[in-house]
Amino acid sequence: MQHSPDLEPSTPSSEKTLINEAQLLLAEKRTSLSSMRTGIAIVALPMSIVSVLVATSKLYNPFDVLYLIGPLLLLCGALILFGIFLMLRAILRIRHQDRLILRIKKAHPRMGELLELP
Repeated sequence: MQHSPDLEPSTPSSEKTLINEAQLLLAEKRTSLSSMRTGIAIVALPMSIVSVLVATSKLYNPFDVLYLIGPLLLLCGALILFGIFLMLRAILRIRHQDRLILRIKKAHPRMGELLELP
């Protein structure tokens, strides 16, 4: 009969393993946060481009440059969708990582002291 590693007495090597698992989860969380930051920047870029077009609209006739504005707005729409995708994916991954960290905290009270998360 095999015992679950969670039920065995705490040994120094198992504590090291738990700490390594927690560090891995926190590193993955940092990666997800940077992915969210990238998504926000990608969404902000098309907004900046469109605001420049609106600010300079007195300098050109939109119907004369419609062949340029159409593809540009299509590209801006694609960038916005891609940025939203990155942000939603990051949010889902962060929630998953938080659940895994919470599971470690509940299973090992000593780790809960070390992983003081809101």
